[in-house]
Amino acid sequence: MLSQLMVLFGFFALVLVAVYWVNRAVILFDRLIADGHSAGVFLEFTALSLPGVIALVLPMASFAAAVYVTNRMIGDSELTVVQATGYSPWRLARPVLLFGVIVALMMSVLTHFLVPASISQLKQREVEISGSVSARLLREGTFLHPGPGVTFFIREITPEGELRDVYLSDRRTDDRETTYTAERAYVVQGETGPRLVMVSGLAQTLRLETQALSTTLFQDFTYDISTLIVQDQNLNLRPRHLSTGDMIARPQEMADLVGVRLARITEELHGRFQQALLGMVSALIGFATLLTGGFSRFGVGRQIVLAIFLLVVIKLVESAVTDPTRDHAYLWPLVYLPSVVGLAIAAVVLHLAARPFRHSRGNAATEEEVAA
Repeated sequence: MLSQLMVLFGFFALVLVAVYWVNRAVILFDRLIADGHSAGVFLEFTALSLPGVIALVLPMASFAAAVYVTNRMIGDSELTVVQATGYSPWRLARPVLLFGVIVALMMSVLTHFLVPASISQLKQREVEISGSVSARLLREGTFLHPGPGVTFFIREITPEGELRDVYLSDRRTDDRETTYTAERAYVVQGETGPRLVMVSGLAQTLRLETQALSTTLFQDFTYDISTLIVQDQNLNLRPRHLSTGDMIARPQEMADLVGVRLARITEELHGRFQQALLGMVSALIGFATLLTGGFSRFGVGRQIVLAIFLLVVIKLVESAVTDPTRDHAYLWPLVYLPSVVGLAIAAVVLHLAARPFRHSRGNAATEEEVAA
């Protein structure tokens, strides 16, 4: 049974990750490619977002695997035969519990190590590319508008980095408009930011009040483009960017670093342990709920709906305790309330499935069906 659970868990996890990842990738593709970033940056960002997607879908995959395997064993009468040999629902739940522990361990690796590291690196890369000159300006054959009142065009970019046939229109000043054209140009890094050095060009200035046009030929001209590239140097760190070790060792220091209250750090820390437990809880609820149905020609559709409803109840409990735990640090035990409620529900359902009169009633119903 454990091997079947692991195989189906891998299948459902792969399908769910693919669905969520494709949706995330489409959003990233539209945002990054539209800003002129390369396919390599897109692949890097999608890879960094993958651990968070996996952590999101693993509890759902464990629930789906437990429901599918249990439903198939009920349909093939395997559970009926096993229970007839004396195995109680509590005994049958052991492989499911072991499966849930394995899922919880995988979730722990994700929530404590991979997800914080990936989103922290993702945030750092977002800051780095926010000031990318090549992404904002260096696109050939396209009229770009890097800032209000500015239009930029490059006919060709050579492999050596030389810009051919450059057009730059600056309309940011109220009383005049200036247009620069040059045969060649280069982007160089100055002390205060990037500079555009134009060679063999013409500058045309139009005075708006008098409509007077003046032209100036130049051999070389340097234009400050640092004002066109607005780079966000603020990392805007959040608790989810912090490592688990730092939050355990220095909670108050981490709270000061991200600018939140201590309660927010404790909620994030214990929430990572809670997320790992949800994978185990969802598997146990799926198995225990379907076990109450027994063998039936009509299937276990009602039990599956009930199992989904119980998971919704657990999510409602999770939502109810979020605000109090974020406001008061001493309420951190409430973070684990959803898992406690889930384990209690699974225990109650298993107890109902193990009632002696349930088996006798099921046997009587079977005898009546045979007699009919």
